[in-house]
Amino acid sequence: MPTPPQPGPELSGSDDFLSFAEIALDTTAERLPGTDRSAMAMVLLLHRVANTVVYDLESTVHRPAGWSWSAFRLVFTLWVSGPQEAGRAAALAGMSRAAVSSLSKTLDASGVLERGPDARDGRTVVLSLTGKGSAALEEVFLVHNRREAEWAGLLTPDELGTLNAVLRKLARAAHDQEWVSRRR
Repeated sequence: MPTPPQPGPELSGSDDFLSFAEIALDTTAERLPGTDRSAMAMVLLLHRVANTVVYDLESTVHRPAGWSWSAFRLVFTLWVSGPQEAGRAAALAGMSRAAVSSLSKTLDASGVLERGPDARDGRTVVLSLTGKGSAALEEVFLVHNRREAEWAGLLTPDELGTLNAVLRKLARAAHDQEWVSRRR
């Protein structure tokens, strides 16, 4: 029989983020013995930190530049990869086709990218950056990268190297493991 929810400890101040994670780990282990605490901590902390970094970048860099995080991801993807069929751009950016379709219409209207038919299949939409879009991305990316460097500066060079190696390992596993559910 499931354990009924109990009132939890009060959380306040700047320690909420880590306090909640520790309390969640302790509470789960207590209520569901046999829970893999290390695995839970990895996913919980990875998710919380990733969301915090994304929120920070969006609120300090992208919103002031007039973009959303999603717009930056799509424009950056096209800047790196060149013109792409909309579905391929969605996969590369880690977005849904519907989100890319909607966002690309907005970015097209603002002159950042162009939507055109594929030469091989006129039903397929190809997305490409305009000169304005490339220039805007390059300007915003410099600010974005300075903020990334601030985050990276919280770690020693060795810690940063280790973290990047571990994240690459997880990224490869996310691609290679058959049991991993992923956006296609």
